[in-house]
Amino acid sequence: MKHFLSSTLLAVIAAAALSAQTVPSGWKQRIDRSTSASDPDAAGTVKIVTAGKGFHVETPSAAVFWNPKNLASGNYTLKGTFTLNKPSGHTNFYGLVFGGSALEGADQKYTYFMVAQNGAWLVKTRNGGATSAAFKGLTGAARNGAVMNAAVKKPDESGKSVNTLEVRVGADKVDFVVNGTVVHSAPKSELATDGIWGFRSNHLLDINVEGLGVAKGA
Repeated sequence: MKHFLSSTLLAVIAAAALSAQTVPSGWKQRIDRSTSASDPDAAGTVKIVTAGKGFHVETPSAAVFWNPKNLASGNYTLKGTFTLNKPSGHTNFYGLVFGGSALEGADQKYTYFMVAQNGAWLVKTRNGGATSAAFKGLTGAARNGAVMNAAVKKPDESGKSVNTLEVRVGADKVDFVVNGTVVHSAPKSELATDGIWGFRSNHLLDINVEGLGVAKGA
């Protein structure tokens, strides 16, 4: 009887854990929990559900979302429209991921292009457990590499903001675009652009993602 009860309990726990990690069919998520005592995660589990032609996402902890079948190489444009449903308690970034590999393992790599509610954009690279600003010495950049730009829409009186982000990968350069405005261009040789694409939401955010996809050419 004890064995039966233990097995049943384990099955219930496993089912609950699986339910908490449910993502839309074909998609995966990787959670990056905060290790900062001064900037902790919120309570609760990461949530991503299909909503309309995209996703509704709530991230008490930061997370990356992707479908392993979503690969891009050569010249392409990755695009997505992000709606911040309500302001975060402080500045947190969200946006596109591209050039990804080994996203489930210790050797994960990707580049991410994001915006925040304060009107800044940011491009970072991840290599394993380390992250860094992709571009050094940009005029007006904060310590983390974020740059303010009027093209990034801030929350309106309702608390919402909508920003369309694009990564245009050409033969020789990569353009980073917010709402149709090129906020930065970089030599293609400086970035790994071939690989998995998806999106990232830092912690303490409630966002919607629509129109996420890749078109060949840039």
